[in-house]
Amino acid sequence: MTVPPTRRRRLRTWAPSRDGEGLHPCLDDEPGSALVDLASNDYLGLSRHPELIAAAEDELRRSGVGAGGSRLITGSRPVHDRLETAMARWLQRDRVFLFPSGFQANLAAVMALANRHTTVLADRLIHHSLLVGVQASGAQLKRFAHNDLDALHRQLQACHSQRPDAPLVVISESLFSMEGTNPDVPALAALCRKFNASLLLDEAHALGVLGLEGRGLGLGVEGITMVSGTFGKAFGSSGAFLACDREQADALLQTSGAFRYTTALAPPLAAAALAALDLLKDHPGWGSDLVQQSNRWRDRFEAEGWARPAGIGPILPLLVGSDQPTLEYQQRLETAGMLTVAIRPPTVPEGTSRLRLVLHHRQRDKTLDALVNTLRHGELRQ
Repeated sequence: MTVPPTRRRRLRTWAPSRDGEGLHPCLDDEPGSALVDLASNDYLGLSRHPELIAAAEDELRRSGVGAGGSRLITGSRPVHDRLETAMARWLQRDRVFLFPSGFQANLAAVMALANRHTTVLADRLIHHSLLVGVQASGAQLKRFAHNDLDALHRQLQACHSQRPDAPLVVISESLFSMEGTNPDVPALAALCRKFNASLLLDEAHALGVLGLEGRGLGLGVEGITMVSGTFGKAFGSSGAFLACDREQADALLQTSGAFRYTTALAPPLAAAALAALDLLKDHPGWGSDLVQQSNRWRDRFEAEGWARPAGIGPILPLLVGSDQPTLEYQQRLETAGMLTVAIRPPTVPEGTSRLRLVLHHRQRDKTLDALVNTLRHGELRQ
C-alpha cells in the first residue's frame, strides 16, 4: 500500500508523551518528538508495562532468547505449559496450544477442521490467514455477506440439502479489524448447531477487551468448536493460540504440522503473555472501561457529522470515501501529533477508504478534542 511521504519516515523508538498518555512512537527525523498512538493494536498499553518487561527479562535469563526446537522435540519450557493451562482455564476450554504467530494458528485451525470433503462457509471479511487455511485444506469455499446470519442460514440449508452428510465449517471473527464490527455470536453458534457445522471463531482483536472480563464474545457460548487468538494485541506480547475441547486437541496434536514442525514460541514472549493474563485477571474492568470510552468517541464522531463507526470495540473506522482525502486526513493528523493509518483498496472495497482509529486504555478526552478539531478544519470528505 502506497503511503504519503510523511508516513515513509521509519518509526525508530518510543518515548514518554508530553500529554501523559503513555509511550508513543518517535520518528527518525524528529528525535525526541512523540505521536499519540491512534493506530496500533496495543489496546491496553501492556506492551510497555513494567510487569510484562520484568517477566520477559526473567525468562530471558532463565531460558534464553529462543526455544531452540519444536514443542515435541526440545522447545517446550515450563512457561509454555503454565500459559496454556492458565489460558484454557480463563477461556473455559479443555486445551490450549501455543503458536509463534496468529497467521500460523489460523492456518492450523482451518486445516484441523476442514479437508477436501468439507464445505467452508466464511464471512466475506475474514482475515487473509483464514482464507489461506481454507485453500491449503482443499475445502470448497463459500462466502456469506458480512455478519448476515440470514444469508448464512440460506447457504447452510442449501449445503445440507445438496450433501446431507458432508462436513460443514463456518468461520467468523468476533471483532473485525478493519470494520470494527461484531457478529451476534450466540445466534451464529446456534445456527451452526442446527446444521451440525463446526464453528471457528477468531477472537484475536476481542480478547482482553470484549466480553465478560475481556475473555471474548465466545466465552461460555455452546457450539464454538475452536477459538483462535493472539498475544500481539491486547496482551501486549506476541504469539498466538488455539483453544478447543479435549477430542479436538488430541487430533490437533497428532496431525497439525503447523504445530508439530515449527520452533516453539520464544519463552520470554510466553512469559510476557502470562504476565498480561495475570494483569487482566487483576483488572477485570479494563475491557469494559475501554468499550464505554469507545462508545463515547462514537457519539462524538456522530455528533460531528461522521457516519457512526459500527461495533462495540476500540476499532473506530471513519469512512472518508476516496483515497486522496483519506491520505490528506492522515497527513493532517500526523502534523498535529496523532498517528493514524489511511486504509485504502485493495484492503477495503473501492469507495470505502477510511481512517482506522484505535482507541487505547486511558486515552484522554483532550485527544478526542484535538482529533475532532483537526478533522473539522477544511472538510475533505466526499
